[in-house]
Amino acid sequence: MATACVLLVGPSAPNGIPFAKPLPADAVKAVVPNRVMSWNVCNPCKESDVDRAAEIARYAPQVIGLQEACVRDVERIRDYLRRFYGLVYHVEYGTVLRDWGRCGGAPWHPGAFGQAVLSAAPMTDRVSVEYPDGGSEDRGYMAVTTLVDGRPVRVFNTHLAQFQQGAVRADQVGVLAEEVARHERAVVLGDFNAVPQAPELADMWELAAEVDPRCAASPAGSCPPTTDWQSKFDYVFLRGLAPLDHGVHPTAYSDHHLVRSDLRTA
Repeated sequence: MATACVLLVGPSAPNGIPFAKPLPADAVKAVVPNRVMSWNVCNPCKESDVDRAAEIARYAPQVIGLQEACVRDVERIRDYLRRFYGLVYHVEYGTVLRDWGRCGGAPWHPGAFGQAVLSAAPMTDRVSVEYPDGGSEDRGYMAVTTLVDGRPVRVFNTHLAQFQQGAVRADQVGVLAEEVARHERAVVLGDFNAVPQAPELADMWELAAEVDPRCAASPAGSCPPTTDWQSKFDYVFLRGLAPLDHGVHPTAYSDHHLVRSDLRTA
C-alpha cells in the first residue's frame, strides 16, 4: 500500500523531496563496466532530474557523456543515482558558458552550461576546450581519462554548432579530430548536429568508427535516428575499441534519444 501511494503522489512529496522512479524489470542492477552512453539532456526543456536519473539508471553505464548540461542539474542527477539506485559516479565538467535562462541562478551569477562526463571509475587529466568559433552559441569539447572494460581510455564529449552551420562544424571537427588522433584508445561521445553523410564529419569517419556500422557515412535514413525530428545527430565514435552491442533508446525527457554501446577494449 505504501508503495502504491508513492507512485500515485508523483515525482515529489509535499516537502519537495523527490521519490525514486521505479525501474522496469529488465533494468540492470549495477554499473556495467564496458558500457558507455551519450545523451543530450535538452536544456532549457525543464524536465525533471528525477526522471533523467531514472533513464540513466535503467542502463547504468560505466561512462556517461551529457550535453546541454547545467551543473546544478548534473549535481541532482548524480545525487539521485546514488540515493535511489545505488549507482555512484564521479563527475567532471566542460563548461562553455554561463546562462541564466537555461540554468537558473541569480542574473549576476547564472548557472554553468556545457558538457559533463560521469564515470563510475575515477577520472584524470581533464581538459575543457572551447572551439575558436562556436557558431551561434559557444561550443566545445571536454576529455578525461578513465576506465572502460577495465582499461584506461581517453573519453571525449562534445556538442557541435547548430545544424544550419556546417562550415563552423567542419572547423570544430578538425580541432577535435586532431586531439583524438593522439590516442590509441578513445571514445568520442556527443551531439554532432550533423547526419552521417554530412561532409563536415569526414575527419571523424577517417579517424574512428561509429558503434553502428550502418551509419558509416551512409545515405540518409539507413541508420536509426537519434532525435525526435528523425535525424541521427548523436554518435559514439571508437578508436582502438570495438562495439559488442549498441542501442538507440527514445526517451520522453529530451528531444534527443539515449545512445548506448557496450565495448570491448583491444
